[in-house]
Amino acid sequence: MLLMIVALVSTAQSDRQQQRPPNIVFILIDDLRWDDLGIAGHPFLKTPNIDRIGREGAHFRNAFITAPLCSPSRASFLTGQYAHTHGITDNVDRSAASHKLITFPLLLQRSGYTTAFIGKWHMGNDDSQRPGFDRWVSFKGQGSYIDPEINEDGKELKANGYITDLLSGYAIEFIKRRHDKPYLVYLAHKAIHPEVMQHDDGSVNLADAERFIPAERHRSLFTGEKIPRRANAMRPPTGKPALERKIGDLPPLGANTATRDESVLGRLRSLIAIEEGVDEILKALKETDQLDNTVIVFTSDNGYFYGEHGLSVERRLAYEESIRMPLLIRYPKAIKAGTVRDEFALNIDLAPTLLELAGVTGPNSMEGRSLVPLMKGAKTEWRKSFLIEYYSDKVFPRIRQMGYKAVRNERWKYIHYFELEGMDELYDLKADPYEMKNIIRQPNAARIVEEMKREMERLLKAPSIDKN
Repeated sequence: MLLMIVALVSTAQSDRQQQRPPNIVFILIDDLRWDDLGIAGHPFLKTPNIDRIGREGAHFRNAFITAPLCSPSRASFLTGQYAHTHGITDNVDRSAASHKLITFPLLLQRSGYTTAFIGKWHMGNDDSQRPGFDRWVSFKGQGSYIDPEINEDGKELKANGYITDLLSGYAIEFIKRRHDKPYLVYLAHKAIHPEVMQHDDGSVNLADAERFIPAERHRSLFTGEKIPRRANAMRPPTGKPALERKIGDLPPLGANTATRDESVLGRLRSLIAIEEGVDEILKALKETDQLDNTVIVFTSDNGYFYGEHGLSVERRLAYEESIRMPLLIRYPKAIKAGTVRDEFALNIDLAPTLLELAGVTGPNSMEGRSLVPLMKGAKTEWRKSFLIEYYSDKVFPRIRQMGYKAVRNERWKYIHYFELEGMDELYDLKADPYEMKNIIRQPNAARIVEEMKREMERLLKAPSIDKN
């Protein structure tokens, strides 16, 4: 009789777990390029634990950021909206506005989830707790890599250690707690951003912009390795009047202004602590018997230039290296292991995707589209184009007056600069995947430009059309 009761209780617990919405672990990296992972084919960097998320789930190989800058991008992940809709359009102090955002964690919390934010908020220097989170671990502005000051649920404390390890540790501690409800862990790493001091107006000390600080145990990794460079790297831009402008005493772009090998190595070394943290997170989920009942997302807030078009320490522009993002999602209940999708996936798609998996109806104001049909392997009509936008700020002199809106489809990319008359750009990505030849002045380009302008207007007026 006792054995029968135990069996019935065990069966009831199992049934409840099957019916319970999934947990969510959302891992967001700062400035990680889409091709700086083993799963993306990096020639020497090994990231088996991060890769596991994609290999046991889905790898979205054409994933993009709709505003390639930290604050707007992070707001888009949280809200499912383009930057011109949610209003976080730059990296200046947007603290007050960010308290008012309707985010998917807030909607999950209202629907019964226990939620935790751990890491870099990066919408202003204010580290106070935002709506939608039961657990809050953050820091002011950019924070510090070594012995950072932490705001833990409103209590200021001085932590000891390396920031990536500390944040992963907080996430693991939360996962291992007893949870009677489904939970969300939103882990937003400081890494692999350089160690810079950001002021309230968004400006930084440019001398810090290539100062990357790996964990002490990783500081000699990859010594002697040859840094992979794309075909458009270490070359001066040609046919790009916006980049060829004479700006004060800044040198012209070219090999001498490109990202240095040591900076690239610093970034890759910084990534390894994240890789180790992902391993520990996967182990914690396994130990708590929640691994296969958890949606795990791994992504980045924007790309980064490794000398393409002579650019360094930058991402704000509409070129591929800046707007592409890694996107890996694991959830065995909805995704067959080894799924690879090449449709356009956007950062604004994550909020509606996670809400659908949680059984929560998102607001009509969300402009992204749930990726669930693609995750499940469905053949479905999908978006053929998307909008990219950037609004000028004052951080880097070379990028001033370069606010733009751009539209990209499967073949063409058109970039319209707000303040730079006559400097727009058009690229045939099929013939010129590295965007080295601006063809906007060619006689046959006028028709294509008009088509792209119409598509841009369509997306600006009714982006939700792509959700149908």
